This record gives sequence, C-alpha cells and structure tokens, in this order.
Amino acid sequence: MTAPALLAGLLLALVVLASLWLVLSPLRAATPDDPDAAERGRLEAERDRLYAELRAGDEQARERPDLERRAALTLRALDALAPAPRAGAGRSRALALGGVVLAAVVTVAGALTFVPRWQLAGLNAGEAKTVQAVLGLPGLRARAQNGGDEAAYLAWGDAAFGAGRYDQAINAYGGALQRDPRQPQALRRLGILLLTRPERGGQALSREDSDRAALLIRTAVQLAPDDAESQLFLGFALVRYGQDAEALTALERYRTLDPQGRDADDTITAIRARQNETDPALSVYAASCASCHGASGGGGIGPSLRASTLSRAAIQGIIRNGQGAMPAFPSITGTKLTALTDLLEKWQGEGQ
Repeated sequence: MTAPALLAGLLLALVVLASLWLVLSPLRAATPDDPDAAERGRLEAERDRLYAELRAGDEQARERPDLERRAALTLRALDALAPAPRAGAGRSRALALGGVVLAAVVTVAGALTFVPRWQLAGLNAGEAKTVQAVLGLPGLRARAQNGGDEAAYLAWGDAAFGAGRYDQAINAYGGALQRDPRQPQALRRLGILLLTRPERGGQALSREDSDRAALLIRTAVQLAPDDAESQLFLGFALVRYGQDAEALTALERYRTLDPQGRDADDTITAIRARQNETDPALSVYAASCASCHGASGGGGIGPSLRASTLSRAAIQGIIRNGQGAMPAFPSITGTKLTALTDLLEKWQGEGQ
C-alpha cells in the first residue's frame, strides 16, 4: 500500500473512532439512582388524594381550609426534595444505537466506494488501471458467459490481459474467436500468450505450438497491419525465431504507429547491439552517425538519411569533409568508409 493510501485509511479510522465515541457516550452514562424516590412517591400520592377531595367539593366548609393547608404543605415538601434524575435514558439509548448503526453503514459504504477511490489516487496510472481491471473482472466475465457477444468477450479478455490474469484472457479471447474467427486483437494476444507460456511457468513449447503462435500473430498483422500492437507482437515473435532484421523492421514500424510507445525500446537496443557486433557498417554508423540521424537513419537532430538522394561520391565527400552543421569525419576511411557508404545507399533505396 502506498503512503497516500495508508494515510487515507488512518484518517478514516480516526474519524470513525471519534464518531463512535460521541455516539456511545449516552450508553456509557447510566441513569443515577433517586435517593428520595420513596418519599417523593408518598408525597405525590398524598398530593393527588388531597386534590381529588378538593375537586369533589363534598366536604364541609370548615374542613376545606384544612385540606388546602395540608395540600400546600405537601407541595412545599415536594419542592424541598432534590430534583428527580431526568428520565429518557431509554430514548438516549435508542438514539445511540441508531447512531451506531448509521456509523456502521457509513463506514461500510466508505470502504466500498470512497476509500478504494482514494487509494487509487495514490497509485500511478498503470497500477490504478490494473486494480480497476481486477475489480471489474467478475462482472465482465459473468456478462460474457451469460450470452454475451463478441464485444463482451473482448472486454473480458482485455481486462484480464491488462490485469495479468492470463488464464481468463485465454478463455475470453477463445470465446471472441468462436464468434469472429478473424478478430485481430484476440488472434495476436492468444498468439503472444501461447508464445510466452514457458515464461509464465507453463509447459515448454513444442514445434507445433511455436508454429501455431507465429501463425496467430502473422494472421493478426495481415488483418490489422496498421495496428501498433500487431507490429509489436510480430517483432517479439521474430526475435524468438532469430530473425533480427525482420524483427527490427516490425518494431520500428510499431514505434512509427505509436510514437509514445516504449515497449520495444529494450528489444531494439539489444538487436542493434547484436547487429553492430557482426556488421561493420552498423558499428561505424552507431559510433559516428546515430546520435544525430537516428538509430536507423530515420532522422533526429540531423535529417533523415533514408529520404536522401545523394550519389555515392557525394555521400563519401560529406562524410570526409562535413557539410553545414555536420562535422567532418576524416578518420572514416578505407573499408569503414566503403561499408558505411554501402549502408547509406541501401537505406536511400529503402526510403522511409
């Protein structure tokens, strides 16, 4: 749990404890005993009897003053007693119990609504999205399995995939493909899940499983070639088959489709490192040119070399002598210059 979420929980607990202390105060204070209860009861009975005789009006006139005198003495004696303890303890207890119930309801409602949202606010975007996906899985699963259409299965699969519940994702995407065998997202995600099964502790891939995974991903790319995830998964698959050049093309295509995507950075770096070790031209380019013209010649601080239309002689002249803001590289000569020129000519032919 993050610090903001922990602080939120502590504050809520303090509020609840303070509320309960105030609400339960009437329950803790018992009603005090009345030491004059017996005398008070006798005097009140005497008062009521005298009032009844006076209201009856049947007494002789000589007896009435005596009744009035005795009634006055009785009232005076009642007034001399200490005030009786206030009644209403039962009502206070009822109110207190009602307050306890209300506090419990508020606490439960807060635990189910307010606190989770406050805790999510303390997470980063990725963590919050994962938590929300996990919380929504039961409902999405029930909706899909209770007569849901392709969209319902895809929603369940996407939530399970994002939450790392890959067994559910496989079931969900399988259900989506039963309803539409050409659904590209279900195809590529099933493919990558099959391809990465050993890394999640599953069985090792057989040659048949490996071919099936590649087929699923390639089919998804054919159906949705401009989808960034299709190119990303294709690049990952090709790397596993040792096809670095083709993988690099797919991963660079992914970065073109999703400029903000960073999922391929490490793989691209690893591929280029391997290529630099075996290709002299790429090694020279990486050391002298990539910082300005981009890792694959697509441009950066300097212009794109793939969009260039220079002749071979012009390329070599600029490398040796520099041009504009570009410095000269007189140390690149001989086989290094030839290899680098060959690479740049190749990229010009391939274009963007």
